[in-house]
Amino acid sequence: MIWSAPSSASRGCGVSVAGDGEIVMNFIWPGMLWVLVLLPLFVIFYLIQQGRRRRIAAQYSGFGVAGQNDSKGAGLRRHLPPLLFLAALTILILASARPQTVVSLPTQDGIIMLAFDVSGSMAADDLKPTRMEAAKAAARDFIDKQPSTVQIGIVAFSDGGLSVRPPTNDKDALYTSMDQLAPQRGTSLGSGILVSLNAIAVSRAGDTTHFYSNLTPAPTAAPTPVPQGAYIPAVIILLTDGENNENPNPLAAAQAAANQGVRIYTVGIGSAAGTTLHVNGFTVHTQLDEALLKQISQMTGGSYYNAESAQDLKNIYDDLDPQLTIKPQKMEVTSLFAGAGIIVLMLGGLYSLLWFGRLI
Repeated sequence: MIWSAPSSASRGCGVSVAGDGEIVMNFIWPGMLWVLVLLPLFVIFYLIQQGRRRRIAAQYSGFGVAGQNDSKGAGLRRHLPPLLFLAALTILILASARPQTVVSLPTQDGIIMLAFDVSGSMAADDLKPTRMEAAKAAARDFIDKQPSTVQIGIVAFSDGGLSVRPPTNDKDALYTSMDQLAPQRGTSLGSGILVSLNAIAVSRAGDTTHFYSNLTPAPTAAPTPVPQGAYIPAVIILLTDGENNENPNPLAAAQAAANQGVRIYTVGIGSAAGTTLHVNGFTVHTQLDEALLKQISQMTGGSYYNAESAQDLKNIYDDLDPQLTIKPQKMEVTSLFAGAGIIVLMLGGLYSLLWFGRLI
């Protein structure tokens, strides 16, 4: 999975240099840059002092005072420490203005929708203690491993879709929502997908105040399709144990996800050969439609996984850990400027001590 998210901007004085790429430098305290206008005064003072030194040396030239240290090489060395001190002062002034720049950092970010099939067959106990409880346990382990930058939402679907928890990074709230899941009726993969897409759209819009869903969900708007092969920082993990037997068409829902750049990772519980289960005194025959699940994942750029045991489920969720992606974001680099200024200052002092036996 490849996830990213836009970074927040900060106020400040901006300087940008564009070429093949763009380098942007902002300052949080731009007023401190006015101190730079004082630097020419230091340069003028230094030049005055050098002129005074030359006049004194000329007065005593007849006594041989200015002979050895006025060679061309010594003259260049004499100016290097003050130049380094001036450079260090300039860098430290820039550091005091608190510079920040856009850097590309590896990060984990985005939205994950966990869409659970809560059809009646999820009460079967071929996965201990039941399919539903095994799915919850594996999902809890997965949620627990995710960083706080990843938002996770929960959708339950049987013969319709029901949003249980909009995307959040509150893990306790997610665990509470999963505890409320219980087996119900049929299986509508399309409903699970469409409710998940609505949840992603609302979360990306930054407004969860009016979040809701119904039994026949449909996208709230027709977004502009993303270029083929492009993906937004959001994925759906669709977990089911049976065949689709309700509207809407799951392939049409998958195409809506593909148009929006949302990947769907499908997880099938059970086998394609089918299994006869005894649930609450009833005999239920359940059979995975692996071909459909594979088609859904392929259409959206995801992957299909099959789980025939609780351990398989945990292993699948381990494989679904998000990959690092490069994300541009603003970062304050004051410490880098301050460190560079101190190093340059120390170099100037070291050269002055080595060559002249004094700091200045």
